[in-house]
Amino acid sequence: MFIVTFPYAVLQGGYWALIAMVVVAYICCYTGKILVHCLYELDEHGRSVRVRNSYVGIAEHVWGKWLGGRLINCAQIIELLMTCILYLLLCGDLIKGSFPDSPIDLSSWIMISTVPLLACAFLQSLRRVSWLSFWCTVSHMLINAIIIIYCLTRVREWRWSDVQIKIDIWTFPISLGIVVFSYTSQIFLPTLEGNLVDKTQFSCMMHWTHLAAAVFKVVFSYMGFLTWGFATQEVITNNLPTQSFKIIVNLILVTKALFSYPLPYFAAAELVEISFFQGKPVTPFASCIDDSFMLKVWALALRLTLVLFTTAMAIVIPHFALLMGFIGSFTGTMLSFVWPCYFHLHIKWHSMTRLDIATDILIICLGLACGSIGLYYSGHALSRAYRGLPPDPFHI
Repeated sequence: MFIVTFPYAVLQGGYWALIAMVVVAYICCYTGKILVHCLYELDEHGRSVRVRNSYVGIAEHVWGKWLGGRLINCAQIIELLMTCILYLLLCGDLIKGSFPDSPIDLSSWIMISTVPLLACAFLQSLRRVSWLSFWCTVSHMLINAIIIIYCLTRVREWRWSDVQIKIDIWTFPISLGIVVFSYTSQIFLPTLEGNLVDKTQFSCMMHWTHLAAAVFKVVFSYMGFLTWGFATQEVITNNLPTQSFKIIVNLILVTKALFSYPLPYFAAAELVEISFFQGKPVTPFASCIDDSFMLKVWALALRLTLVLFTTAMAIVIPHFALLMGFIGSFTGTMLSFVWPCYFHLHIKWHSMTRLDIATDILIICLGLACGSIGLYYSGHALSRAYRGLPPDPFHI
């Protein structure tokens, strides 16, 4: 969904942002494979047996149930809720961009977008969520095709000289955070691999999906930026020329974003319930489900509060790309770079080659460095954005 902000990443990071899209794809493909490798152990006959079922299970094996489970669950919940917040913020940006002369401000559009999402509190079946996600994907592919075709019609006006080669330290970390956030899929991979009919094809699947994602993101981002140059906005559809064209595309994207919201929301709500609401003595609080397998009234109220919390956060932090970069620098680098490699070293050290060990250590160092730098500069840019200033303090 967040591909619409990638041309803005090129505005901030130039050619280095495009290189990052390829490099991060390769790293995330590698860390995804080693994370799944940590689910398995060799039995007494030398056969690979799946002894763990999730990212949390791996963390609990390495750090213990009290620390490992809580830490990974917390990071996953933050990642999922931040995704929900970004969907709401994207809805507000798109509607505001469609009706710039409307007296309704961004915060009000976000609140209006939240109204149909209150129904998400009643979701108890992943089947309904999955159908929404399927049609969202189909509609978004159509939107991407429309934007690419439009960019190709403007090829004679492309601004080749606008793509910078030098790195701007004040803006490149923001681009890197956006790129990392877009590839964060590690929390879903153990479940995905566990449901494959032929698990031997997992590595092949990882290679092709990450290759396809990297190629598409580079092409889409580069073409989008060449079309609008330094005028590229945080959400690329707001750059479309005619107001009627912009309104049609933006409203389709708003519908798609609203239908995309239930999946991360459902996953976050489920994680919260598993962590805190299974009943004593397993968890601190009583179960959310009654004897007839229906949500209790207070549990429904908690779910509604979760929706309203994401709305409040979207209103408080109304800067889509900067927030995306900040999140990617924190949860993205830890979930996708640092922790998979650390767990791999801890669990598989005895069977690893020196090259494998060096690779894992290099990715851990890279993740910590990029995450720390990205947090600082994205946080700095967010603070400047609140004051109506550009990310770069030396920008005139």
